[in-house]
Formats: sequence, C-alpha cells, structure tokens
Amino acid sequence: MNQQSKYKFIISGGGTGGHIFPAISIANELKTRYPECDIQFVGAKDRMEMQKVPQAGYPITGIWISGIQRSQMWKNINFPFKLISSIWSCYRLVNKVKPDAVIGTGGFASGPLMYVAQNKGIPTFIQEQNSFPGITNKLLAKKAEKICVAYDGLERFFPKPSIVKTGNPVREAIAKINSEISENEKSLNLLVLGGSLGARSVNNEIKAIHQSLLENNINITWQCGALYFENLKTEVAQHNNLELTDFISDMPAAYNKADIIISRAGAGTISELCIVGKPVILIPSPNVAEDHQTKNANAISDNHAAIALPEKEIGKLETLLLDLFKDTTKRQELSKNIKSLAKPNATKEIVNEIINGLG
Repeated sequence: MNQQSKYKFIISGGGTGGHIFPAISIANELKTRYPECDIQFVGAKDRMEMQKVPQAGYPITGIWISGIQRSQMWKNINFPFKLISSIWSCYRLVNKVKPDAVIGTGGFASGPLMYVAQNKGIPTFIQEQNSFPGITNKLLAKKAEKICVAYDGLERFFPKPSIVKTGNPVREAIAKINSEISENEKSLNLLVLGGSLGARSVNNEIKAIHQSLLENNINITWQCGALYFENLKTEVAQHNNLELTDFISDMPAAYNKADIIISRAGAGTISELCIVGKPVILIPSPNVAEDHQTKNANAISDNHAAIALPEKEIGKLETLLLDLFKDTTKRQELSKNIKSLAKPNATKEIVNEIINGLG
C-alpha cells in the first residue's frame, strides 16, 4: 500500500481501562503519523469505553456483547444471541468502513470485530498486555498478522513467528518521571494505589498500619478509590503527613514524589511502574480472569524487580515496608531492575508492526 494513501483502521478493546487506554494510545500514535487516517472504535454498549473513547476524540460503535460469566453460568443464557448480534453489527461496520487493518487490544468487545475481519481477509493485529492472555486473544491469535506482547514466554499461547515483544503502551507524561531514589533516612514517601474504584484488602491493611508507618516517619499518599473514600475519611485520623484521596489526577507528580509504591498488578500499571523505576510492592488482585494479576506480578518479581505479596499474606505488609524503607541498597536494586524492564517506546513499536504488516 502507498504510504501516502489514507489509511482506515478499526480498533477494539474494552471492558476495563487496561484494554481501553492501550487502544487509545495506539490510535493517537497512528493519528500523529497519519493525520488524514480514519480511525473508528468498536466497544461493548454498556462499558466504560463508550465514554472514554469519545472523550479521546474518536467515534465508537457499541455492540451488544459481554463476557462469559464463569461463576454464575445462568447469566450466560443470552450470550449466543449477543454474539450473533455483535458479529452482524461488525460485518455491517467493516463493509461500510473497508478498513486496511483491524487492531484488537483484548477484552470480549474485540472478539466479534476481529473474527469478522479475519474471515474477510483483512489484516488483524493483537496487542496483549498480560503475561497470561485472555480467551479472546488466544482464540484469535492464529490468524493475526502480528501479536505485540509485553512479557516473555507467550509462545505457550500464541504462534511464535507472529510474536513481537514491544511492551505495553503508556501515557506520554509517564516517560518523563524522575526515577531518583531518595537516600534520606529521616523521612520517606509511600504511594498507595488501589485503582479508580479501590481495593478493599489493601485499604483495610493500610488503615490498620498507617499510624505505625507515620510514627516511623513515613509520609503516605493514599489513593483509596471512590468506593471507600467517604468511609475512610471519617475512620482515618487526619495527619499532616497523610494525604487520603479517592483519585489522583496528576500521576506523574505522585510518582515523582514517591520513594516506594504499593500497587495492584494490572498490566498497564506495571508497564508504567517499569518506566517510573521506583521500588514497588505488588499486591495482585485474586478476583480477575485467570488470576492474571498474580502471573503479572510473579513475572516481575522473578526478575528481582519488585516484591510480589499475595493478598492472603497481606498481614506481612507492615514488616515488608519498614524493612524496605530502612534498606537503601535493596531499594536501589529494585529500582535498577524494574527500570531495566521498561519499554518507553512501546506504542511506536506497535504502530511500526501494524504499518509494516500492511506491506
């Protein structure tokens, strides 16, 4: 294809921010390189992509689809009808747009679109964020032109010749983080990240130990999530060295300030933490598909680049934190190792693969 021609792309990935924001990052990079290109999105009608994608400036078509409910099988009674409806909607969209390529970043919303594109002979590209892929990407991988991954060992799930290790897309502002590790032994800063909604077990443990941490001259920035903020605001005593918030709008500033970070182990978050280069304690959520956060956390800790703490062992958090704050050498080692895993040019490399794959 002539590089000067007007490319047309359809991108799909949704259900969670971990699928949506990489998709938007890829779209932004495509738009930067090819301002005249046409980019459209496909998402599940009732999920967050229906708000986040238009906010980023792209049109989105909603399809009637949902994931398989493994714990409550009776809820799947409408799934065959949803799947047929979604495939039909995607056929109409693909026939109308006639895309040069279709890009899927995972999640059930990308399944019908990628299936339709592959059956019509349109080049498809997968961006897999996790160390353990979801069922949608595993099913679609055989016919994909390229599969852009962030972890080693994914040839267990995908055709090896199609795999390219690019890393996960991250926000541009994160690449400018100051990764210097403080050697101040009198006062250090802890950043606690529980996600936009919050993490109950992490919040409960920080509530139990925060007074002890403050007494040990540890300043705390605690993003507890929208679901827990009001209750914690009344339950946690106010303190000059404790900032409790439901949401952090300026993440680069929060990362810059931190000396140690506590976080869940979503793939997108881990990719940012690698670039940030600060010592991290990862507490993976056990309540996610295929327990993929535990696999993500272990993939990092196996490289001695973070401390992985299973949620069932969260009672060890206080001791881990106090030991780590006292051990400058350990903090520097974790910082160096996690920084070595960073892929700051991931989005550009993914788009390179997409464009090169078009011939």
